[in-house]
Amino acid sequence: MIKQAIIPLAGLGTRLLPLSSIFPKELLPINGRVGIEYIIDECIDSGVKEIIFIISKRKQMIKKYFYNDIYYKKIIRKKKDPKIINEYQKILKYRKMIKFVYQNKPLGTGDAILRTQNLIKDKFFLILFADDLIMKRNCIKDMMKVHNKYKSSVIASMNVKKKMVNRWGIFSISKYLDKNNFLISDIIEKPKTYQAPSNKAVIGRYILPKSIFKILKHQTKGKGGEIHITDAIKKLINEKSLFIGHRFKGKYLDCGTMNGYIKSSISISKL
Repeated sequence: MIKQAIIPLAGLGTRLLPLSSIFPKELLPINGRVGIEYIIDECIDSGVKEIIFIISKRKQMIKKYFYNDIYYKKIIRKKKDPKIINEYQKILKYRKMIKFVYQNKPLGTGDAILRTQNLIKDKFFLILFADDLIMKRNCIKDMMKVHNKYKSSVIASMNVKKKMVNRWGIFSISKYLDKNNFLISDIIEKPKTYQAPSNKAVIGRYILPKSIFKILKHQTKGKGGEIHITDAIKKLINEKSLFIGHRFKGKYLDCGTMNGYIKSSISISKL
């Protein structure tokens, strides 16, 4: 079982301005609930024991959300409302699992992940992106089954429209293992339409090997002057590491854009 998960949260969230100018986008409510809690519950349900949040000084509010004891205790003393008590107990449960690491300059996902190197204990670990919600089925659980079977890295995937491939990392496929899993022969970070080898996109769930830190440590900047986790994965694939793309079965919700954020609340309210 994979016991540790990394969740990068230090991004600027510019696609959700003006909301994200005040609140970290991960704390924005989705159907009346803080968005990041959906990701935490997915981790808990899959057996993850420790979650590493990568934040920045600008996003200290995320840490405060889990350490606002004085506020809760004061309210509970006055009201003794069972709902408030349950919310506080839930926060305390989450807090026991969470560690915080800082990335104060937006240098890319690869740079963010590298900052967790000293905390990762086992040969494989999880990465989840808070912009990507997968509802109705635990994607991590399904990916862990694939990982346990093939002893490999696993990346969640879905088909996207050809005109949208420049938003994602896109896979090249060497062969299908079954209808939902395929061997990855290459990966390209946000290709132009004519460069895309397929329409199979990386979605924000990864099971990666600890060996990727050696790659990230010496990796040069890629597109946009950032260090991309996709480029490190590409190098591992070239070194013959086994990577499997997994077509997940849950309902995907894109919370990283304003239109997607609004639609996500509506969709979850109907589940």
